Amino acid sequence: MRRVLLAGFLAFAYPLPESAGAAELRQETTEAFNHYVRVTEARMAEGLRDGRSFLWVDSLHELQRDRRYAQLREGEIVIERLETLEIEQPIKVPDGLVHHWVALSFVPGVTLQQVLTLLQDYDHHEAIYKPDVLRARLLVADGNCFKVYLRLHQKAIITAVFNAEFDVTYFPVDQSRVYSRTYSTRIAEVEHADRLDEREKPIGKDRGFLWRLNSYWRFQEKDGGVYIQLESMALSRRVPALLAWMVNPLLKSIPREYLSRLLTSTRAALTNRSAAASFGAFPSVKQLSTQFFLVAPSSGRS
Repeated sequence: MRRVLLAGFLAFAYPLPESAGAAELRQETTEAFNHYVRVTEARMAEGLRDGRSFLWVDSLHELQRDRRYAQLREGEIVIERLETLEIEQPIKVPDGLVHHWVALSFVPGVTLQQVLTLLQDYDHHEAIYKPDVLRARLLVADGNCFKVYLRLHQKAIITAVFNAEFDVTYFPVDQSRVYSRTYSTRIAEVEHADRLDEREKPIGKDRGFLWRLNSYWRFQEKDGGVYIQLESMALSRRVPALLAWMVNPLLKSIPREYLSRLLTSTRAALTNRSAAASFGAFPSVKQLSTQFFLVAPSSGRS
């Protein structure tokens, strides 16, 4: 059984057969993905402003919302594929695919601070998520902002290894709610990993499994535990038409499996007694700033 790709992030790089060959990330692909992100983040900001839909489930109709909450409290992982529309039309990304999903879980018997402590302890994510995270290192910590390095290992149809860096920012809303925003700043596919001839493929000129990865976590303490939500947007190469019949079913099944394992592993780490006993033992992990934000400041990304 495969375990989750990332510690602390949505992590799925979609597999394509070796015969798909090399791909190049084009400027228009990057710009289109960034536009998709901006439109999506505008929707997220609106949800924060109205105060009624902090979690995705809160935006559902009453009966469906109640059913989803019941599933979460019973220990299920709720996962849905999303697509952001603009003027009720799909947003086109030339030569690229956007993989947009949301997943939620409920962890009973823990506090918001315990959840944040675990997720911000980036140096120890390798122990929680190995072998999918081969290495993890906190590079910079400045208040509620972090820069982290992860070596990611993906094994589905084929094996892929990535050196990746991420900027992470946490935004407290109030005493019971916090959200975070994570942007990949560098993703390089590694060739011949852990061999003497190991090298990175040129960024944006690789097999196109994972070019960008944005992750948006939300945490809310209520009902005797913490609800954890992860919304993720990943960019990969477009599936060649001749391979679509084989690959497209995987695009629906693999992210669901990875997201489920990610949140399951996170919940297991939080509820493990030895892990719980170690909360607060790592000096690099600090309480979030008490400055509250109702809406995240503009990222300024283009």
